[in-house]
Amino acid sequence: MEALIILLFSLAIVILMISFFKQDKIAKLEEDLEQMTLTYMQDIYQLKKKVKILEEEFVIQDELINPESKFQQAVSTNELEPIHKILKSQVLSLYSQGLSVNQIAKQSSLTKEQTISVIEQHRLQGNEDE
Repeated sequence: MEALIILLFSLAIVILMISFFKQDKIAKLEEDLEQMTLTYMQDIYQLKKKVKILEEEFVIQDELINPESKFQQAVSTNELEPIHKILKSQVLSLYSQGLSVNQIAKQSSLTKEQTISVIEQHRLQGNEDE
Protein backbone atom coordinates (compact mmCIF):
# COMPACT_ATOMS: atom_id res chain seq x y z
CA MET A 1 0.00 0.00 0.00
CA GLU A 2 2.82 2.36 0.83
CA ALA A 3 4.47 1.57 -2.47
CA LEU A 4 1.26 2.48 -4.34
CA ILE A 5 1.01 5.87 -2.57
CA ILE A 6 4.69 6.60 -3.30
CA LEU A 7 4.16 5.56 -6.91
CA LEU A 8 1.10 7.84 -7.27
CA PHE A 9 2.96 10.81 -5.68
CA SER A 10 5.90 10.20 -8.00
CA LEU A 11 3.60 10.02 -11.00
CA ALA A 12 1.88 13.25 -9.90
CA ILE A 13 5.24 15.04 -9.60
CA VAL A 14 6.33 13.83 -13.05
CA ILE A 15 3.05 14.92 -14.65
CA LEU A 16 3.32 18.31 -12.89
CA MET A 17 6.86 18.79 -14.24
CA ILE A 18 5.75 17.84 -17.76
CA SER A 19 2.89 20.38 -17.63
CA PHE A 20 5.40 23.18 -16.84
CA PHE A 21 7.60 22.34 -19.81
CA LYS A 22 4.80 21.76 -22.29
CA GLN A 23 4.01 24.75 -24.57
CA ASP A 24 0.76 26.53 -23.91
CA LYS A 25 -1.19 26.45 -27.19
CA ILE A 26 -3.78 28.95 -25.99
CA ALA A 27 -1.13 31.53 -25.12
CA LYS A 28 0.36 31.17 -28.59
CA LEU A 29 -3.07 31.58 -30.19
CA GLU A 30 -3.74 34.68 -28.09
CA GLU A 31 -0.40 36.16 -29.11
CA ASP A 32 -1.09 35.46 -32.80
CA LEU A 33 -4.56 36.98 -32.53
CA GLU A 34 -3.19 40.09 -30.84
CA GLN A 35 -0.53 40.49 -33.52
CA MET A 36 -3.11 40.06 -36.28
CA THR A 37 -5.43 42.60 -34.64
CA LEU A 38 -2.64 45.17 -34.43
CA THR A 39 -1.81 44.60 -38.08
CA TYR A 40 -5.44 45.09 -39.12
CA MET A 41 -5.75 48.23 -37.02
CA GLN A 42 -2.63 49.70 -38.65
CA ASP A 43 -3.98 48.85 -42.10
CA ILE A 44 -7.33 50.46 -41.33
CA TYR A 45 -5.62 53.59 -40.02
CA GLN A 46 -3.51 53.89 -43.16
CA LEU A 47 -6.56 53.37 -45.38
CA LYS A 48 -8.48 56.07 -43.51
CA LYS A 49 -5.57 58.47 -43.97
CA LYS A 50 -5.48 57.75 -47.70
CA VAL A 51 -9.24 58.19 -48.05
CA LYS A 52 -9.05 61.52 -46.20
CA ILE A 53 -6.28 62.73 -48.53
CA LEU A 54 -8.29 61.65 -51.59
CA GLU A 55 -11.40 63.42 -50.28
CA GLU A 56 -9.41 66.61 -49.76
CA GLU A 57 -7.98 66.39 -53.27
CA PHE A 58 -11.46 65.81 -54.66
CA VAL A 59 -12.82 68.87 -52.86
CA ILE A 60 -9.91 71.01 -54.09
CA GLN A 61 -10.40 69.83 -57.67
CA ASP A 62 -14.15 70.44 -57.42
CA GLU A 63 -13.54 73.97 -56.15
CA LEU A 64 -11.14 74.64 -59.02
CA ILE A 65 -13.64 73.39 -61.59
CA ASN A 66 -16.77 74.99 -60.05
CA PRO A 67 -15.81 77.88 -57.76
CA GLU A 68 -19.43 79.09 -57.73
CA SER A 69 -20.87 75.77 -56.60
CA LYS A 70 -19.82 76.20 -52.97
CA PHE A 71 -21.45 79.62 -52.80
CA GLN A 72 -24.58 78.35 -54.54
CA GLN A 73 -24.82 75.42 -52.12
CA ALA A 74 -24.52 77.77 -49.15
CA VAL A 75 -27.20 80.09 -50.52
CA SER A 76 -29.57 77.24 -51.37
CA THR A 77 -29.00 75.63 -47.96
CA ASN A 78 -29.78 78.89 -46.20
CA GLU A 79 -32.90 79.40 -48.29
CA LEU A 80 -34.16 75.91 -47.43
CA GLU A 81 -33.68 76.30 -43.69
CA PRO A 82 -36.79 77.63 -41.99
CA ILE A 83 -36.35 80.78 -39.94
CA HIS A 84 -37.73 80.59 -36.42
CA LYS A 85 -40.59 82.91 -35.44
CA ILE A 86 -38.55 84.51 -32.67
CA LEU A 87 -35.79 85.34 -35.14
CA LYS A 88 -38.35 86.77 -37.56
CA SER A 89 -39.81 88.96 -34.84
CA GLN A 90 -36.30 90.15 -33.93
CA VAL A 91 -35.63 91.06 -37.56
CA LEU A 92 -38.94 92.94 -37.82
CA SER A 93 -38.31 94.73 -34.52
CA LEU A 94 -34.86 95.87 -35.64
CA TYR A 95 -36.30 96.93 -38.99
CA SER A 96 -39.00 98.98 -37.29
CA GLN A 97 -36.26 100.69 -35.23
CA GLY A 98 -34.75 101.93 -38.50
CA LEU A 99 -31.64 99.74 -38.71
CA SER A 100 -30.24 98.90 -42.14
CA VAL A 101 -30.57 95.43 -43.65
CA ASN A 102 -26.84 94.81 -43.21
CA GLN A 103 -26.98 95.71 -39.51
CA ILE A 104 -30.03 93.51 -39.00
CA ALA A 105 -28.33 90.63 -40.77
CA LYS A 106 -25.27 90.95 -38.53
CA GLN A 107 -27.28 91.10 -35.32
CA SER A 108 -29.65 88.28 -36.23
CA SER A 109 -26.95 86.02 -37.73
CA LEU A 110 -28.94 85.68 -40.94
CA THR A 111 -27.77 86.38 -44.45
CA LYS A 112 -28.75 89.60 -46.15
CA GLU A 113 -31.04 87.65 -48.49
CA GLN A 114 -32.80 85.92 -45.60
CA THR A 115 -33.29 89.24 -43.83
CA ILE A 116 -34.79 90.82 -46.94
CA SER A 117 -37.00 87.76 -47.40
CA VAL A 118 -38.38 88.06 -43.85
CA ILE A 119 -39.11 91.78 -44.32
CA GLU A 120 -40.76 91.19 -47.72
CA GLN A 121 -42.91 88.38 -46.34
CA HIS A 122 -44.02 90.69 -43.56
CA ARG A 123 -44.91 93.42 -46.07
CA LEU A 124 -46.85 91.01 -48.27
CA GLN A 125 -48.90 89.83 -45.30
CA GLY A 126 -49.89 93.42 -44.63
CA ASN A 127 -48.68 93.35 -41.05
CA GLU A 128 -46.50 96.45 -41.34
CA ASP A 129 -47.51 99.40 -39.22
CA GLU A 130 -47.35 102.26 -41.74
